[in-house]
Amino acid sequence: MDTNEQKPQVSRRNFLMSAAAVAIVPSFLLNAFTASAKAPAGKLRHACIGVGGMGGYDLSNFKSHPDVEIVAICDVDADILKKAAEGIPGVRTYADWRELLKKEGKNIDSVNVSVPDHMHFSIAYKAIKAGKHVYCQKPLCHDVAEVRSLTKAAIKAGVTTQLGTQIASSACDRTAVQLIKDGAIGKIKHAYLCSNRSGAVEFRMVEPQPAQNPPANLSWDLWLGTGPVRPYAPGIYHQAKWRSWQDFGTGWSGDIGCHIFDAVWKGLGLKAPVSVQAEVHQGWKNSPDKRKENWPWADHITWVFPGNSFTESEKLTLEWFDGEMFPPEDVRKLYTAGKYPEECALLVGTDGALLIPHGGEKPILLPEDKFKDKEVRKIEGRNHYHHFVNASLGGEKTESHFAQSGPMTEAILLGTVAIRVPDQLLQWDAENMKFPNYPEANKYIRRKYRKGWEIEGEF
Repeated sequence: MDTNEQKPQVSRRNFLMSAAAVAIVPSFLLNAFTASAKAPAGKLRHACIGVGGMGGYDLSNFKSHPDVEIVAICDVDADILKKAAEGIPGVRTYADWRELLKKEGKNIDSVNVSVPDHMHFSIAYKAIKAGKHVYCQKPLCHDVAEVRSLTKAAIKAGVTTQLGTQIASSACDRTAVQLIKDGAIGKIKHAYLCSNRSGAVEFRMVEPQPAQNPPANLSWDLWLGTGPVRPYAPGIYHQAKWRSWQDFGTGWSGDIGCHIFDAVWKGLGLKAPVSVQAEVHQGWKNSPDKRKENWPWADHITWVFPGNSFTESEKLTLEWFDGEMFPPEDVRKLYTAGKYPEECALLVGTDGALLIPHGGEKPILLPEDKFKDKEVRKIEGRNHYHHFVNASLGGEKTESHFAQSGPMTEAILLGTVAIRVPDQLLQWDAENMKFPNYPEANKYIRRKYRKGWEIEGEF
C-alpha cells in the first residue's frame, strides 16, 4: 500500500472548520480535565439545599441511593424543611445555606442546589471552593458570567459535578446522541428546538399581587438572597412562579432549554455560538412594565454556531421556539405519525431528520418509511442522581458535568440576553465575554448583587 494512502485525508474545508471550532472555545476549557477530587470512603455524606418542589424530588432520589447518607438539609421555608426532615432520622436542619456550609464543612462530601436560579451560583461556587461535589439544578446559573466563573472553579477544583438535566440520562436522549455521532441522518443542516407546553400558561402570564407581610414560616430576606429587595406577594415568587421574573428566573428558554438542548449539544459537539438574535411576543415587546420585570410569554431565538465535522456547512443555525411561537409548519409536517410533540428537538440532515421528543421513549428517524428497517442500537438509561453519586464515589464521569454543561448553559443564557434586546443581532466574543457590535447588551451578562451578598473576588 502507498504510504500516502495511510494518512487521513483532511480537506481544506474540514481543516478550516476544525480550526474555527478550536478558536471559538474559551481558553479555560482547552485544559479542562475530568478527574474528580479524592473520592470519599464508604458512603457519600450529602447535604440538600432546597427541599421544596423540585428540591423535594431531588432529595427523594438521593435518599434512594444505598450509599448516600443525608447529613443536613436546608430550606428558607420552615414548614417545607420540617416536613422533609420527618423522613430522615437525625438529619440536621438549616434555614441559611451559609450556616450549613460553615457548620457542616467537615461532615459532608457533596451538596445539591435546588433553589431559584438567582441563588445557584453563590451556593454552588462556595461549595466547590470548599471542595464539595455539586449537583446543581438547571439552568446552571442566572447569568452568563456566573456560569463562566462556576465552570472554571469546578474544573480547577476537580470535583464531581452534574447539571440537573435528568432527561440527559434517559435512554431516548442517550440514544439520540449516539445516532447523531454515527451520522444516521448524514451531515446536520439545521436544528429546531421547541417547548410549546400547553399547560404552562399560568407560569408565563403572571401579574403582581398586592404586597403582604411574608408568612411566619418563610425567611423572605434569605429567599431574596442576591436579588434586589422587593415586597413579598403571595403565590407569585415562592414557590414556583419566580421563573417568570427577571430578577430571579431565566424564563422558559432558560429553564426547559437546558433539557432540550442537551442531546443536540453533545451529539454535535457544539461550541460557543458566534451570534444570537431573538424575536419576542409583540404584547411583551410593547409593554415597558413587562419588559422591565418579566420574561416574555413567547419567543423565538436563533443562534449561529461554528460548524464542524458533523454539520453540512461551516455554520449551523439552531432555532428555539416557545409559548405561542412554533417551528415552521413544513418542519412540523416532517413528523406524520401524529401531533408534533409540544417539546422536542428536530435535526434536519442531508439524509433525513431526527426527532428527539422531550421525555420520550425513543428518538425517531424521519421519514419513518425510509428508516423502518434500520436497526437502532438503544443506549440504556440510568438514574441521573445515582450516576452523580457513583461518580463522586470514584466511578465514571457524569453525564452532564460542568465542563460540558457550563458552555451549553452559557449559550442558552445568551438567548435570554437577546430577548432583552429583541430583533438585535448580537455577535458574541466568547473569549472576552462581550458583544463587540452592540455594547449596550453587555450589561445583561452579569448582574449586580444586593449589598451584603457579594461573592468576594468574583462579583
